[in-house]
Amino acid sequence: MATLLTRLELLPNSTIEDLQTIIRGVYKHVLGNPHIMESERLLTAESQLCNRSISVKEFVRLVAKSDFYKSRYFESCAPYRFVELNFRHLLGRAPQDQREVSEHIVRCVAEGYDAEIDSYIDSEEYQNAFGENTVPFDRGTSTEANYKQVGYNRMFALDRGAAQIDSAVTASQLVYNIATNSANKIKPAKATVIGSGTEKRFKIVATGFKFDSRRRVSTTEYLVSASKMTPQIQRIQRSGGRIVSIREII
Repeated sequence: MATLLTRLELLPNSTIEDLQTIIRGVYKHVLGNPHIMESERLLTAESQLCNRSISVKEFVRLVAKSDFYKSRYFESCAPYRFVELNFRHLLGRAPQDQREVSEHIVRCVAEGYDAEIDSYIDSEEYQNAFGENTVPFDRGTSTEANYKQVGYNRMFALDRGAAQIDSAVTASQLVYNIATNSANKIKPAKATVIGSGTEKRFKIVATGFKFDSRRRVSTTEYLVSASKMTPQIQRIQRSGGRIVSIREII
């Protein structure tokens, strides 16, 4: 399962449509392929990017420091998972060894969340790979991103296909192999064939009003397959509901 290297770059002659594609690309890659509600978008930062008052690099920084990212990957995931996903989301590769992981965990504890995010974006590696105006992308299957062979296998352990939502997995996928300096086994991606009986399933939690005399707020859970998730979200929104969370059922 090789990941194609897709480059989205902001150019001097980029159109409004190009800018919207870049914004969507940053959200998709940096936030781990989520469904983003309108209320969760960083509209001020988007406007600054469209006005060229900030670069794509600075937009990436703001997205990675957003409440959306922090709540899903810092507050909800194990520390090792947080770090390994920071490597993927911000540098486009998996961590290479225990030294890299330990360095970032120590920094996060000693200097705080913002310093941890800045350490990736302000690094020479980020600048060489993406510069000021290229959207980060998965480059962990390319030679340039791996000075060790195990880097390839570790990237495959993090990248489980186009239907994956990174926040659905909160436990580290690499902790044992990095600690023992061993290679991950490459396993087939799960549930990628629609209608096969093994398609991924998700739980959508939504709130809405019950129109009785007290107009109470109710919470409803929906279990849907990946192929039916978007239509279900649209039905909830049309009925005036508000989506609280979307999580993969493991």
